[in-house]
Amino acid sequence: MKTGAMAIKVEDLSRRETTISIFLIGVMFFIFGFISWVNSILIPYFKIACELTSFQAYLVAFAFYIAYFVMSVPSSFLLKKVGFKKGMMFGFWAMALGAFIFVPAAMTRTYEIFLLGLFTIGIGLAILQTAANPYITILGAKERAAQRISMMGICNKAAGILSPIVFAAVILKPTDTDLFAQLSSMTDIERSAALDELIRRVINPYIALGTFLFVLGILVFKSPLPEIDTEHESQEIATANAGKTSIFQFPHLILGALAIFLHVGTQVIAIDTIIGYANSMGIDLLEAKVFPSYTLFCTICGYLIGITLIPKFISQVNALRVCTVLGTVFSLLIIFTKGQVNFLGHEADISIWFVVLLGLANSLVWAGIWPLALDDLGRFTKLGASIMIMGLCGNAIMPLFYGYFADQFDVRQAYWVLIPCYLYLVFYAVKGHRFRRWGVGG
Repeated sequence: MKTGAMAIKVEDLSRRETTISIFLIGVMFFIFGFISWVNSILIPYFKIACELTSFQAYLVAFAFYIAYFVMSVPSSFLLKKVGFKKGMMFGFWAMALGAFIFVPAAMTRTYEIFLLGLFTIGIGLAILQTAANPYITILGAKERAAQRISMMGICNKAAGILSPIVFAAVILKPTDTDLFAQLSSMTDIERSAALDELIRRVINPYIALGTFLFVLGILVFKSPLPEIDTEHESQEIATANAGKTSIFQFPHLILGALAIFLHVGTQVIAIDTIIGYANSMGIDLLEAKVFPSYTLFCTICGYLIGITLIPKFISQVNALRVCTVLGTVFSLLIIFTKGQVNFLGHEADISIWFVVLLGLANSLVWAGIWPLALDDLGRFTKLGASIMIMGLCGNAIMPLFYGYFADQFDVRQAYWVLIPCYLYLVFYAVKGHRFRRWGVGG
């Protein structure tokens, strides 16, 4: 590994170095969340400003997250070559470039250029996630990995609560509800001028974001974050893996990557579709903007429960089982329950609150899958993490299925796509993670 600094074993870190490392990674997860979850309001925003169908609007998530599939394995080789901190700097710089691409996209109101910018931001995030996830997984006792990942999740989702609200405060105006209502009655010239003005509001915020990310990359490179050996393996693991030459000889990893693919797909559907679902109930965008924050708040509640209970009262794997079963139940309730309720000042069908509760069901799934999938990989850990990060393209694919079915049927029936996803996650939590060889019985 060409790192510019000697990689050290995690057990050689002092308590202070470990604490500082966890704090810095937490800051980065906050940034990941802020940029990722703003998509929940970008989707309806672009749908209006660029006059899109539901399917076209969900290309926001596709362009953003397909970068994980494209870049995850190259990211592992980049990190091997230049080291953890320099690789992170390059990741932040790629995100900065993507933010700057929003400027010409907004000037021309060209949706395809926006998608290019989102793809470039996704490339930077793929590099950062490939580095950060295995780092935090091994940074301490294995049985407490889900605790640490839950802490990172709180940082990520807290940022997600803030990002759509901040974006809406910066971009949207109180008079926009009237503007959106008037668009259909405008002439082509009037509507084009109104939409040009609407979309150009993103220019200054994204220039500021790009500048911030560029500077942050330099600061991370100069930070005290240590280069640790993420591929160290004990003598026992080295002996067990001695005859293995391919990452595909670890079925619990491959099945885990598929589990991540489906999990993140269910998570992004729960968050990125809820504004559109609220709109279908007659709730306008300015009111509906808070619903992703409700879902993310439930996720944070789940993380806090996990930090409190794991591993003292419940094991990581049992927490994963509970959450996957809850996800299945809540998905069925979204589809089959009906009735108007007034809650938190919103008059809406009760089913939307089960979409919100998916945040709770999803909370400990990521934290449960990662330690199980990376268990006993030894020298294959970094490549294994790259395969897991490839699974994040589920964020790109699954919303398109939802958008397609929403166009073909309706926004409620489209939630059927969640059911097979959660059933597979139940399988992985109960049995799939135990497989150590391919074949009947694992």
